[in-house]
Amino acid sequence: MKNILLIGLGRFGRHMAQTLSNLHHQVLVIDKDERKVQDAMSYVTNAEIGDATDPALIDALGVKDFDLCVVTMSHDLQASLEITALLKEKGAPFVLVRVSRDTHAHFLLACGADEIIYPEKQMADWAAVRYSDDHVYDYTRLSPDHAIYETEIPDAWIGHTMVDLGVRQRYRLNILAVRRNGDVDPMPSPSYQFRPNDHIVLLGSDKDVQKFLRF
Repeated sequence: MKNILLIGLGRFGRHMAQTLSNLHHQVLVIDKDERKVQDAMSYVTNAEIGDATDPALIDALGVKDFDLCVVTMSHDLQASLEITALLKEKGAPFVLVRVSRDTHAHFLLACGADEIIYPEKQMADWAAVRYSDDHVYDYTRLSPDHAIYETEIPDAWIGHTMVDLGVRQRYRLNILAVRRNGDVDPMPSPSYQFRPNDHIVLLGSDKDVQKFLRF
């Protein structure tokens, strides 16, 4: 369980606060809007009305005691810059900042942000991969060149095992799990025999995965 400070209760901030609370973290949220703060009281540990650009407020919070501070107001670059700088000045160990433009990321990192997130861009990248290929059902980016994909299997695989098919040698891919009818078999045995409607979760380079998907 972590102690988390989240600043800004727009749609993104609200959803993140709810998920963090569902994961049983201690969450303190701050926003200038009294209505949003009152609504948040039902699902977070604590909520306060306030302007996080106020040094006195940040100082009073004792931000050095939070494991994670999240700044979510991507629409207001000036406020994000001021809050990020204040958090780091007061000893916040890790500051995560949401951005809405690539140029904003540069300024916020220079201002002390430990990491930035760009949800719109990340979701656009995911949707482009997911919906541009009929065989892909999900994917997670691991590096600029490698990702984890959930895909269908070729019909020719049905009735065969990974050993029969020589998956790693032939395709340069690692199968991490098999999903069947919603159930997941993690790290399946090399002797697992593929069945109709199986999905596989595989790890590989984008180049090798795209080559594999041409079935």
